[in-house]
Amino acid sequence: MKTWKLSELDSLFAAIAAAQKLYIPADAAGQPAFTLWTPGLSMTKALNTGRSAKDLFFPQVENLVNFKVSGRRIQVEPGREEVEDFVIFGVRACDCRSFDILDSVFLSDPVDTFYADRRSHATVMTLACSEPEETCFCTSLGIDPQAPAGDVSCWAMEDTLYLEANTEKGQALLSSLPQLGQGEKPQTDASVFHRLPLKDLDFSVFGEKPLMDWFNSPVWDSLSQSCLGCGSCTFVCPTCQCYDVEDFDGGATIRRFRCWDSCMYSDFTMMAHGTNRPTQKERFRQRFMHKLVYHPNNHAGQIGCVGCGRCLQKCPISMNIVKVAKALKEGKA
Repeated sequence: MKTWKLSELDSLFAAIAAAQKLYIPADAAGQPAFTLWTPGLSMTKALNTGRSAKDLFFPQVENLVNFKVSGRRIQVEPGREEVEDFVIFGVRACDCRSFDILDSVFLSDPVDTFYADRRSHATVMTLACSEPEETCFCTSLGIDPQAPAGDVSCWAMEDTLYLEANTEKGQALLSSLPQLGQGEKPQTDASVFHRLPLKDLDFSVFGEKPLMDWFNSPVWDSLSQSCLGCGSCTFVCPTCQCYDVEDFDGGATIRRFRCWDSCMYSDFTMMAHGTNRPTQKERFRQRFMHKLVYHPNNHAGQIGCVGCGRCLQKCPISMNIVKVAKALKEGKA
């Protein structure tokens, strides 16, 4: 187990950033976000960022290809930006688990090479939680917030940062920091997590009934009535992966890019004949059926949620996956 003084955290960041880009959770533009570290930038005191570390692997907007037009001639140019090695520090256990869910989608055949390129260049340094929010429920999904995964696991306790390599990438990173000290693995206190209001959530029931039983549940009508279709829940969710591909005509150059989309939007997957889900109820049902039923059915029972609690905090009408799951289980909204 390696150690570093928390009072000298800037020195650790500087040592990492000397070799590759480093991103840390910092207060920026009104809310915590993973931000490129520069001297003087400090970590946020918030438990989690407004949007997750997913942004660094699956950006909100990403250029795919460029078309240069000259008369009747069209020249196709790759739009991919070269990805350099980088480190993400301070990823919580919930967000780290979200990478597994994204990997199951983007790294399955056919592999999304844009996503795979970023994943291969990244070293993830997680940070254990000790003071969770009341909206946290990661433990209900089998995630241990005090034993985060990643390439390097970190614990901040008293005046010391403890670091443990879990992968070859992690070992290579720690080996490049000869100033690290040695110490014993810290003892953690899990009692606070046993007192969280959402600690007893049980999602296992969604694998016990036929898919169509959930799909045809009468609670969707009442649950969806208050939904505004704003998409806030999808944009802060670390596991949502829907996107649209669009073209921007700049005259001589046409840029084809992809950008995040939301199944909660009325024009989602809009085609010439319209959309397959014309009502808010159908769009609302799609989002939560995907998280609770479709994804686990296709990925060995893995729920498409990591319990980060962002949707509980951000939804303007307080509708979230916890309320939906409870209503479905009870058969009433």
